[in-house]
Amino acid sequence: MTAGYGSADTGSGDGGFPPGTARPGPLPPRIEPTAPAYLPPGTPGQAPVAPSPRPAWSPPAQPGQWGAAPAGPPAPAAAPKAGGWGPGSTPSTPPGPSPAGSTPSSAGNPPGPAWPPASGSVPPGQHHAPVPGPGQPYPAAGPAPATKGRGLTVTALVLAGLLAVVTGVQAYQINRLSNRLAATDGKVAAAQAADGTRLDGLESRAEALEKQAGAAFNPEAVASAVLPSVFRVRAGNSTGTAFAIGKPAAGGGTNLFTNYHVVDALWQTGEREVFLERTDQRFPATIVRVDEANDVAHLRTNGKFTGLIAASAPVKSGQQIVVVGAPLGLEDSVTTGVVSAFREAGGGEGPVIQFDAPINPGNSGGPVINGSKQVVGIATAKARNAEGIGLAVPIKVACDGFKIC
Repeated sequence: MTAGYGSADTGSGDGGFPPGTARPGPLPPRIEPTAPAYLPPGTPGQAPVAPSPRPAWSPPAQPGQWGAAPAGPPAPAAAPKAGGWGPGSTPSTPPGPSPAGSTPSSAGNPPGPAWPPASGSVPPGQHHAPVPGPGQPYPAAGPAPATKGRGLTVTALVLAGLLAVVTGVQAYQINRLSNRLAATDGKVAAAQAADGTRLDGLESRAEALEKQAGAAFNPEAVASAVLPSVFRVRAGNSTGTAFAIGKPAAGGGTNLFTNYHVVDALWQTGEREVFLERTDQRFPATIVRVDEANDVAHLRTNGKFTGLIAASAPVKSGQQIVVVGAPLGLEDSVTTGVVSAFREAGGGEGPVIQFDAPINPGNSGGPVINGSKQVVGIATAKARNAEGIGLAVPIKVACDGFKIC
């Protein structure tokens, strides 16, 4: 504690002062500094401090520590003033001991550490930069720590690596899928080619089978194709069979063949009209010409019917045939058999075809048809007192004789 003395009063001897002594005046208020008093250079009342050269600023030598303050001559202490407290003055110290916990400085400044330190490092735990002198710039901030930047760089590199790995895996999978797709396409193409070859083979076999089926003997198909062109013929009291042949007649109408012995009675009497019957229909026809030697007669009608086709090749033994006629007046009758033999002309008679298909009176003049639906002969007679012996005039004889096929 510091105190000042006022005017000198005379003591009365009380209060601990001897009589006749000067009595101290009232004491000034007690002042206790709460912090080290530090006045920076340039503060009013302080002596100016000459700037001293300082080294350039350098970053701290170790993390968490600041470097030593730049060395320089200490600032000179301000000259104290007597008789008071304030800038440039030194308070007087009353007699007696100093207050507890305080020690006045020799220069009269309040106790406390000097700041900034003249030399050496900052005390441990303190992180204060030295204060620059008058006219000196504050040190520039040091570079920012690179820890965050390095972390971002590492993260970016890791992400780039992961992206590269994912891209590579996807490219590998796409390549594998492309290869598998190409292999599958190749297999499909090969299978399609094989199927196409098999289909072509099947089509060829189907065509061959169709030809074989067409060549195969089918009495039903033959009868269906032939029956519309075959009729029952009535010539007076005689009944027989006639069939349309060849192209349409000149001037319209249809040419037909039958046996001469069917129309013999009418031909001999000079009559020429006969009737063609089919189910409920009846068509008049005219006898045009006859061949008594070969037992053939040529008829013509104004009706238009489809003519059958004459076979160009001669028959062979064993060839299957169909005979269509009206035995005993029963129209549209069909029998089947084979060619037993081809008999050449002899004894004043022309050649004949022997077959084993059953025929009866009324079949005379009916067509003998092969498996190709072509006419090979005209049924004309059967052996008496025998079975399975029928005779037919070859169609070539009739066509050559009348020129209507």
